[in-house]
Amino acid sequence: MTSEPRGGFEVDEISDCDVETVVSLWRSSGLVRPWNDPYQDIHNARSTPTATILVVRPGARGDTDALRTPVGSVMAGFDGHRGWLYYLAVDEPARGAGLGRMLVVAAEAWLAAQGAEKAQLMVREANAAVQGFYTALGYSDAECVVLGRRLA
Repeated sequence: MTSEPRGGFEVDEISDCDVETVVSLWRSSGLVRPWNDPYQDIHNARSTPTATILVVRPGARGDTDALRTPVGSVMAGFDGHRGWLYYLAVDEPARGAGLGRMLVVAAEAWLAAQGAEKAQLMVREANAAVQGFYTALGYSDAECVVLGRRLA
């Protein structure tokens, strides 16, 4: 899955050489928690046909690898009922250029192609800026409480 380049950026699926950059991006964006191993999360997403990790990178195919380093990412998964978005991050210097929106649109398209009719995500209550970002994209409070339990 590769999108048409827009504004000098394109979205495609994560590659092996992107993993370190993406983990670093997730960490610098405050998305990694001690109980979540980002390398395992990437491995799990790439090991199943019901999930993907998309990256946005500058340049076009054929540019040198240095120019094609990802500056944003999003994980998408389909549980058979609805789609979920995780780990949306854009590198600080690249923020404000519409790359987060580009990633969400690409992830929603991937989810729709899997059969998802709805996309959902979780945002920490204290993260008002991110809530505003998603509200501007048409997301709204699902009026439900998310409960969880560690299995391991």
